[in-house]
Amino acid sequence: MSFFAVAGFTIFILILFAGIFLNLFELPGTVVIFFDVLIYSILTGFEQVGWKIIILLLVSSVIAEAIEFFWSINEPPQQSVNSQKSIKAAVLGSIAGILFMTPFWGGPGIWIGFFTGGLTGILIIEIIRQSKLKSPFRTLNSFIFNTIGKNAVKGFISLCMIAFSLSNIYS
Repeated sequence: MSFFAVAGFTIFILILFAGIFLNLFELPGTVVIFFDVLIYSILTGFEQVGWKIIILLLVSSVIAEAIEFFWSINEPPQQSVNSQKSIKAAVLGSIAGILFMTPFWGGPGIWIGFFTGGLTGILIIEIIRQSKLKSPFRTLNSFIFNTIGKNAVKGFISLCMIAFSLSNIYS
């Protein structure tokens, strides 16, 4: 592979990680993953990732974002958890998740550890933040569990999207 091919593939992988990371903060990470794979496919002439996978990723992305949207409709407005501490905790949790899961599961452990570690980091910071607040100002436990469930479903869909695309690239 040429230098530009390696650099392009590295950017492709980093954008996939960014897509998972965006999901942790209820941003459209599945859309980022979809467009990353689409652009990669276009640049490689659809040799490794074909139209069937692109359509599957598009449908998966729409389903994931629709689930998040409809899941969020019934939630009462709460204080946002997107603070600097949450971002730092997600980064540290993602790194710890990668270090913990990779020896057990290899390549898939990197992706799973990245997502679950980041989600765990955000959860820990939120629990610590909530414990410092007085009772009337705390977020309901149902909201926290709702957020975890929503992120877990969207993260699982993202991991499946990445698995389908990378399995076609490496096969």
